[in-house]
Amino acid sequence: MMWVLGIIVAALFVYLTYALINPEKF
Repeated sequence: MMWVLGIIVAALFVYLTYALINPEKF
């Protein structure tokens, strides 16, 4: 089940990076 945690962390990292690149949408 460690891969599930990895997917969650990766998705969260991508989301935070997108939020930093496009702060006006959040």
